[in-house]
Amino acid sequence: MEWLSVEQVAEELGLHVRTVRGYVRDGKLKAVRIGKQYRIARGDLQAVTGTPPSHRRVEVATTVRVDAITRSDMDRVATLLTASGARVQLSYNQERASLTVMLLGGLTDTADLLNVVSAVLEPGEET
Repeated sequence: MEWLSVEQVAEELGLHVRTVRGYVRDGKLKAVRIGKQYRIARGDLQAVTGTPPSHRRVEVATTVRVDAITRSDMDRVATLLTASGARVQLSYNQERASLTVMLLGGLTDTADLLNVVSAVLEPGEET
């Protein structure tokens, strides 16, 4: 099942985020609350908009933590990932020399990006 954020629904429908949140609060759009955020199932959105499912979409959300990484290696990884156009979020703790990478994308694209990160961080090792 594909889950969408309020922001993604707003973008798809061409609406303001506040409007979508209002639909959720008023019960016009079914959603589940996870922490402080709402998630809307693709099927529930299609039921409201009357659009049939277009095609199967599979996405992977993955988090990678890299310890003992230098600032220069972190910069290389960050440049490669952001240049890829993937949905990526990076967090670097300089005090601990720790990098956290969050990726969201298709199965193959995510696997390819993880292989790129591996090649940068572990040269010479097979992936």
